[in-house]
Amino acid sequence: MIKKFLALLLSLVFINSAYAAGYPGLRTLFLNNKAIICAINLRTFNAKDINGNGIIDNDEESGNFINAVERLDELKSQNINTIHLLPITPTGKLKALGTAGCLYSMADFWSINPQLVDMTSSLTPMEQAKYFIEECHKRGIKVMVDLPSCGAYDLFLSHPELFLKDRKQLSIVPSDWTDVRLFDVGKEDELNSDVMDAHKRFVDMVLDLGADGIRADVATIKPYSFWKELIKYTRDKDKDFLYLAEASDSWREPPSKYAPFTPYDKLLSAGFDGYYGSFFNMKDWKKSEELIGHVQFNNKLLNSYPENKSVILSFTTHDEVSPVVLHGENFSVMICWLEATLPYNPYFIDGFSTGDDYLYPWANTKAAMTETDDDFYFVHRGKLDIFNFSRKPGGNSKLIADNFKKAFQFRTENQDLISKGTFTPLKADKDKAFAYARNYQGETIIVIGNLDQKRGQRRVTVKVPGIKKKENLELIHGMPNYRTSKNKLYTDLEAGEIKVLRIADFSI
Repeated sequence: MIKKFLALLLSLVFINSAYAAGYPGLRTLFLNNKAIICAINLRTFNAKDINGNGIIDNDEESGNFINAVERLDELKSQNINTIHLLPITPTGKLKALGTAGCLYSMADFWSINPQLVDMTSSLTPMEQAKYFIEECHKRGIKVMVDLPSCGAYDLFLSHPELFLKDRKQLSIVPSDWTDVRLFDVGKEDELNSDVMDAHKRFVDMVLDLGADGIRADVATIKPYSFWKELIKYTRDKDKDFLYLAEASDSWREPPSKYAPFTPYDKLLSAGFDGYYGSFFNMKDWKKSEELIGHVQFNNKLLNSYPENKSVILSFTTHDEVSPVVLHGENFSVMICWLEATLPYNPYFIDGFSTGDDYLYPWANTKAAMTETDDDFYFVHRGKLDIFNFSRKPGGNSKLIADNFKKAFQFRTENQDLISKGTFTPLKADKDKAFAYARNYQGETIIVIGNLDQKRGQRRVTVKVPGIKKKENLELIHGMPNYRTSKNKLYTDLEAGEIKVLRIADFSI
């Protein structure tokens, strides 16, 4: 116990001295587009599925704060500097989905989910959570904690004053989220003080844990004034604390007629540092102008605020079907290099880097045992499991793993070019072929890709102002089938292929 206490003390000394020396906080990293974020479900992050059946049985160990530390060096080696912790509050057990309860069905605001606690440790639940975050900080990894948008039915029964009710005084189910209920946040000019106080209590817990930011789940269903007050409350305690809104420019209405709706731009005005954008829609994009146009849209939007704002590259999230299931390995490889070369903060989920398809063999079958009133293994096909005690995420794609490592090493080694460099769209003569350039202090990279995941694009011509015949290009990634002439670059593209080329002493 004494050794453990000394270890904790030394880690605190390290962290405090690092911050005193100007070690940047998460908000600073994010606003400078230097956060590389991995979202993890702690319940599965380092689960010990010994018999390999995909589910954590009674004699096996689920993921928890203590055993999660074993994987932190792995994340560090992948150049990840930020963890998005999916909800760590207790999960609801009544009217539940799945045998462990959905992570977003929050049973209270003020304690740690006992499912994430190592029962063999002498540390309290709060001490275990602090220990995990301190171990992250030792490795230069920031931690952002998820704030669920709704409450569990269990919480409604114990604290009905926090919830909206219909004419029959029944709780309100938003959209098809059958395991949660809407909070009564009040109106723009008359907020519910009970709900605000509960959220402030959550903030106090997160700050006490030493976390660096909050990701607000479905932030759109709370009023502008609610977020403005809560964010100010937080920033008065920690000015470099990040607030990321789960919101999108493509979201047009709330999940319930009873809920308010605050669009993404108003959330940014309320104090959020960033939002999701609509990069997750790339799975459906057919033309290059959809990708290029969305980057240009965000550049214009983020520059319209007097203070810095940014966005995450949300190509893949826990709400999205695995890229491998959608379009195969090449789609994931394309995402790796887009994340590595676009001027925002890379974001992905646990298991993406090795091509997990999140297809569980026991999905939606009857369970032998359950902690909830649902005796079925409820899952969303092709999505990270957030409902049960399931296996550690991970696939077996060497192609994706190699490109993930190479792409984020490239981004890390060229940090200023990617985070500060100009973004210049380049015109290609095929509408499914996109191209853009990034330039900083005479260093330029050109990125060319094919959005068509089924068919190749032959004899693609890209206009590159100033490029010369036989220009000396360094191939960073892709097939070496390209040539240049005056102001033009020619290449063939395989289905779903992306190329990255570098030119020294060249600007567009």
